[in-house]
Order: sequence, then C-alpha cells, then structure tokens
Amino acid sequence: MKKILVCEDEDTIRDFVVINLQRSGYDVTDVSCGEDALAVFEQHHGNFDIALLDIMMPGIDGFTVCKKLREKSSTIGIIMLSAKTQEMDKVGGLMLGADDYVTKPFSPSELVARVDAIYRRVALGSMRDREVQPIKSGPFVLSPKSRTLTKNSVLVDLTQVEYQIMDLFLKNKNVALERSRILEEIWGDNYYGDIKIVDVNIRRLRMKVEDEPSNPQYIQTIWGYGYKWQDSD
Repeated sequence: MKKILVCEDEDTIRDFVVINLQRSGYDVTDVSCGEDALAVFEQHHGNFDIALLDIMMPGIDGFTVCKKLREKSSTIGIIMLSAKTQEMDKVGGLMLGADDYVTKPFSPSELVARVDAIYRRVALGSMRDREVQPIKSGPFVLSPKSRTLTKNSVLVDLTQVEYQIMDLFLKNKNVALERSRILEEIWGDNYYGDIKIVDVNIRRLRMKVEDEPSNPQYIQTIWGYGYKWQDSD
C-alpha cells in the first residue's frame, strides 16, 4: 500500500488533500501540526513513502519537520505545500531536503500528479539496479545495489533525488546535460513545476560532493545550457 503522511493545519485543505489522495489509492495518515507529524512518524517507525508538509503552521513549521524527517530517512519523498509564491520559500524547503513543492491553490490533478511522480521514484529506488556493477569516477563510487555513494570510501548521505542525479551524471561522464533533460529524467516528462528545481538540487548536491562547492571540480556549470560531470579518471 502506498503510505503518505499529510501535515496541514487548515482543516478544509487537509480534508481536500486526504480525499483526493485516498481516491488515488493512497493510505493516508493526516495530522494538523508539526509536532504530531514527527510523533506519528516515530510511531509508525518511519514506514511512510511520502510526507506532504505545509510550510506555515503554528508551533513546529514545515521547514523544521522536513529537516527532521530527512535526518531520519534519506528515502522518504517529501513535498512542501506553500501558500506563498516567494522564491525563498521554495528554495528553502528544497535545500533542507524536500523533493518538490506545490503552491496553493492547486488542483486535485496537479497534486496527485506530483505525489505520483515522487512515489514512482521512491518505489523504483527500492527495486531497480540491484545487480548492476558500481560506477567509479575519481574518488567516487556509486553502488546501484545499495543505492549509495562514497567519496574516498566515506559514505555521502544522499536523498533519492540526489542519488538519481549522481546516477545520471556518472552514466554520462563529461557529457553536457541540458537542464530540461535532467528535469525529465529525474522528475518525469509530465512535471508541473519550475525548472529551477534542477538548479537548487545541483546546489545542494555540490555541498555534499565538492571540496569547495563555490569552486566546483566535478559538477561543472554549462552556462545557458545545463551541467556536466567532469570525470577525473
């Protein structure tokens, strides 16, 4: 069963979200505050595929819940709900480990499409590439079997999105990848959101893999086009 945790303090919006997700086959657990979201996550031993988190809530806000959930699980899909359109809200959630964001108001079809896309990624992460050989590049080793990345034999803590971006890069070493291709490969060809989500995730990934993120050695920017993994072997 596809399990999702919904945290939204406005009753009407939460009921709307829950009904539409249940109609789409999700097993929904809903709470109205960040404190309850963290408590329920612990009670269920982290057994959720996706968390849908409102940003603006009394008490513990969605950003804090996102950060704490990501610390507990690198595999759970996290989508932020925001009533604001300010860029910093979107960037802030993504930098804390969210996979996507949805801006209110949203239609049932948009919400379900975004949740479905994240769920497919989470599900694929638990099934695919189990027998594929590790991919090496300089100090990095990407292991499809365990879905992990090491640098100089030290584990790099990646989210599912970050792992998939690394997988795409290392399968296309020294190849310039257009932003739109990265978006399609990672988020799907029916993605509703902003292509800037690629740039934010690259920024977050650089902070984890580069010695000097402000002067990247491996993830090179191709200005006006996209990014390239610079293979050092």
